[in-house]
Amino acid sequence: MSERKRIYLCLAHMSDEGLEQKYIKEAFDTNWVVPLGPNVNGFEKDLEKFVGQNKRVVALSAGTAAVHLGLLNCGVKPGDEVIVQSFTFCASTHPVTYLGATPVLVDSEPDTWNIDPELLEEAIKDRKAKTGKYPKAIVPVALYGMPYKADRIMEIANKYGIPVVEDALSFNGNKMITTSGGGALITEDEEHWREIMMYATQYRESYPYYQHEKIGYNYRMSNICAGIGRGQMTVVNDHLAHHKHVQKMYEELLADVPGVHVHSQPNNGDYDSNYWLCTITIDEDVKVKGQEDAYKTIVTGAVGGAAGVIHAAESAHTDCEPNANVEAMRVALDKAQIEARPVWKPMHKQPVYKNAPAYVNGVSEAIFKVGMCLPAGPYVSDDDVKYIVDTIKENIIG
Repeated sequence: MSERKRIYLCLAHMSDEGLEQKYIKEAFDTNWVVPLGPNVNGFEKDLEKFVGQNKRVVALSAGTAAVHLGLLNCGVKPGDEVIVQSFTFCASTHPVTYLGATPVLVDSEPDTWNIDPELLEEAIKDRKAKTGKYPKAIVPVALYGMPYKADRIMEIANKYGIPVVEDALSFNGNKMITTSGGGALITEDEEHWREIMMYATQYRESYPYYQHEKIGYNYRMSNICAGIGRGQMTVVNDHLAHHKHVQKMYEELLADVPGVHVHSQPNNGDYDSNYWLCTITIDEDVKVKGQEDAYKTIVTGAVGGAAGVIHAAESAHTDCEPNANVEAMRVALDKAQIEARPVWKPMHKQPVYKNAPAYVNGVSEAIFKVGMCLPAGPYVSDDDVKYIVDTIKENIIG
């Protein structure tokens, strides 16, 4: 019997018509292989049509670049503070430090796992009392595609006159749609759009030679990568529908498994999660095969689908880590050719941010200890979901 093909969290999926290759070929045929061109312009127009409401879009080399330029456009400077959701990936926080500012990390509420509005307001008032000024921006995150409590967050932000930079649009290789690597910044302000466009193209002034009066960045998306994006926009709605379908399957198939809970959007009609990744929590008292051996081995390389340079760990443990049964389940799924990962480790528990001000309530730490991400991408079939659920059940003792 042949070995089962590995099931990845969210593997990039191209359009059946091969439109991505068509646009890439056009870029090569016309020699538009630089960070501007017809594909970049076309992709931005496609995105503007998709998001609607008279928004303007700047296509960039990474979602991180979009957060960086968004904060720059808010006037963030060295010595300032920026409130960032703690339960997130480092791309939400690192751009704050790029600008010489300090991230102020705010914990989550349990409904969406996103930034807690009441804790946010407490942090705003406390930073004003301690520093004499309000934070320069707020960065909420739509964690795993789950919307945050936007109305309440905006009410608080407007109350104190603090701009909001939402971290929600990345085109990395494992996202809802991909441009290989990339992101986009969306604004409804035409003047801001023009300024951001300048910053994204090294802020060159209008002379026949290069004249720079402000520091800019080489952040514009490649015309080749944007060609992938144009093709991806033809399947974005199919991808969205598929992720929601997979989420529903997990909810139904895991409903009768004691101690295993599928995280779902609040059932009040106000939310429309895209379920980029489907997430579960495993109660601490659930016994999993092999959990006695969890963390016995030091990880020396990339885990799951992770890539890039990995700094070898000196110990198998940190002061905040998933429970042994969660790690055991991850290992069991990995052995069954299923990629699963822990949820993001909160930024206030990351060593690099140990000195950052943090307003915590224990929610994100508690979720990190019991949470896990399961595959949801376009290549994840109904049969795959059933196999994943069966594997989870088979590895629970009792």
